[in-house]
Amino acid sequence: MKVAIFFGSISDKSIMKITAEVLKQFNINYKSYAISAHRLPNVLSTTIKQIESEGTDVIIAGAGLSAHLPGFISSQTILPVIGVPIHGHNSLGGMDALLSIVQMPKDVPVATVGINNSYNAALLAIHILAIKYQDIRKLLLKFRMKKKERLITEIKQHLLP
Repeated sequence: MKVAIFFGSISDKSIMKITAEVLKQFNINYKSYAISAHRLPNVLSTTIKQIESEGTDVIIAGAGLSAHLPGFISSQTILPVIGVPIHGHNSLGGMDALLSIVQMPKDVPVATVGINNSYNAALLAIHILAIKYQDIRKLLLKFRMKKKERLITEIKQHLLP
């Protein structure tokens, strides 16, 4: 059971680090790669083949600006790909990346989360893995129950007398 985390630039590392932190909470093995789909397409293609042969189950790919990475990866594999649009520090605020990832053509799907929301990308990957792995399923159910209990407690503390 593995997750591959890709990001198109070293500058995306701080956003994608959150993905790794969430996966660690669920004892999920992962590997990360910083490979530009535009600058190193052959290296990326080779890496995708490698992770498939290693038994990777899900890919999370974060990219900003034109955000070509998640779509390129999806075009090279049948593994589920979750795209994380990253704010490219331009006037578009990450909307360019979001639209690039979410508007994939037919037959090249990429599940897409909100801008800079690598936390939700990790949780979506965990939900996908929970279909196949009972230990992850149990941890996910426990995690969701704790979140629900915390929310109920918080709401009760803020009710009017």
